[in-house]
Amino acid sequence: MSTKPIFVATHPRACSTAFERVFMTRRDILTCVHEPFGDAFYFGPERMSTRYENDEQARKDSGFANSTFKTIFERIEQESKEGKRLFIKDITHYLVPPNGQLATIAPSLGGKTVKKGVGTNGINSEINGTNGTNGSLNGHANGNHKAPFPYGTESEAGNPTVVPAEILKQFHFTFLIRHPRHSIPSYFRCTVPPLDNITCFYDFMPSEAGYDELRRVFDFLIEDKQVGPTRAGEHGELGDGEVSITVIDADDLLDDPEAIISAYCKEVGIKYDPQMLSWDTEEDHQRAKDAFEKWKGFHDDAINSTSLKPRNSAHKSKTVESEDKEWREKYGNEGAKIIRECVDANIPDYEYLKSFAIKI
Repeated sequence: MSTKPIFVATHPRACSTAFERVFMTRRDILTCVHEPFGDAFYFGPERMSTRYENDEQARKDSGFANSTFKTIFERIEQESKEGKRLFIKDITHYLVPPNGQLATIAPSLGGKTVKKGVGTNGINSEINGTNGTNGSLNGHANGNHKAPFPYGTESEAGNPTVVPAEILKQFHFTFLIRHPRHSIPSYFRCTVPPLDNITCFYDFMPSEAGYDELRRVFDFLIEDKQVGPTRAGEHGELGDGEVSITVIDADDLLDDPEAIISAYCKEVGIKYDPQMLSWDTEEDHQRAKDAFEKWKGFHDDAINSTSLKPRNSAHKSKTVESEDKEWREKYGNEGAKIIRECVDANIPDYEYLKSFAIKI
């Protein structure tokens, strides 16, 4: 059974923070790390998102303007020194260039530049010992003053992320998904008034839906034999170093938390305890507030929760017509149109990943 740090790879608004709160109760054996890679993706000198590209002050005010993928991995390495197993939950598209761009290795993680004379010095592909910098880290990559991506560094065959495969291999990857009909409207709500004044996400970017990136990373990890081929719940012993293909669907989780969490624990080598589904001490709430503070407005429900209980009844899917009507009432005709287009565009990737989900 794997003892590697657990990495829950997900997309926005997948109930992933509620899922994380379950494992935050296991302070006896786990150290939880909450969404670290957004620091580099949005704000740092290796940023790939253009969301704050024209707002340098916002990047500075975030406190993460100097965060690179290397510094984040160093932080994760530091967290592991407590001697507990790490539990990392993060949005997969923070590791993948948006809009289907070819991924090249982040300069701080040893990406070798294609252009002569803008190379790195003394950098290797391990987390420890990455000591060089790349010409793109000053925010003026490739002769321009825009977001540093593309870095002008080399890619790894088949790898859709900016992280070397040798680093990815150090983690036990699992996956959490939710149907776009739920996640996309929830995300849209965070990018329009009045909530946008809290989140500071002032426009909806379909490229942040995250399903395409999650699917490509999922496929790469299987092809690279980092997960699978055994699926979660299948009988038989895993091979040496093998981890199962473990996909959780958020609606299954909400319908039967105990069964899903218990099954998940079995796949990652944690002994399930029913008390993991409840958290209502002052210490629990403070720990959650501290962990989720940097993404204001996105995690209020999880922060204010006290437990994970089954929904009153199994979720009933609405018709397309009733969904569209609800979205028009909340967000107007244009908002509903944007949501519908984004939902429909991401359903094929969701359904593909859903075909691997744990069945109880």
